[in-house]
Amino acid sequence: MKILVVEDERPLLESVVGFIIERGHVCEQASSLSEALMKIDLYQYDIIVLDVGLPDGSGLKIIPVLKSTHPETGVLILSARASMDDKINGLEFGADDYLTKPFHLAELNARIRAIERRRNFKGRNQLEIGDFLIVQEEHKAFVNGLPLDLTRKEFDLVVFFAANLNRVLTKESIAEHLWGDHMDLSDNFDFVYNYIKNIRKKIQEKGGTDPIKTIYGLGYKFSIE
Repeated sequence: MKILVVEDERPLLESVVGFIIERGHVCEQASSLSEALMKIDLYQYDIIVLDVGLPDGSGLKIIPVLKSTHPETGVLILSARASMDDKINGLEFGADDYLTKPFHLAELNARIRAIERRRNFKGRNQLEIGDFLIVQEEHKAFVNGLPLDLTRKEFDLVVFFAANLNRVLTKESIAEHLWGDHMDLSDNFDFVYNYIKNIRKKIQEKGGTDPIKTIYGLGYKFSIE
């Protein structure tokens, strides 16, 4: 999962980003409204953890811009304001959840997982597509009831495909999802092909049908016939 944290309090920003990375996610950061707007213009995220009180404007201004380009991205608002009006205002702007400062990182993690379930798994902990079963909390995938021995990145890619069922995903979008800003340092996207080749091999070893279709000149699509 790829997450953007928008927060201007440096100690809190570093704490949240470090915590998210420790859980195996790709995590990027912004400390101002202008920097966050630039990030969402360049990249696509699964979830944005968004502080309302930014030095150059309200973080809420990001939400309508985000929803016009990437409506599938989840938004978790962080705010020191605990009033009901502030919470309602944030949710009416289009946020998925609202967390009041100070908070425990474990609660932040639980809120992020809940948004992911709602966005990708329709509120469930697992997703069943054809002969595939993906169990999010356990980071496990099965085909025909048999476990697939996937690496963390391979599992993230399978979830990314499943959440975008029947949509064509370019190599660039896959690379960005798996590696974030670091993919800009890559000369090519051959590693994407290698990930897909490994996933296909593991599926076929379990007797499964390869659901990853190559769309020549465009990218790949996860499709169950």
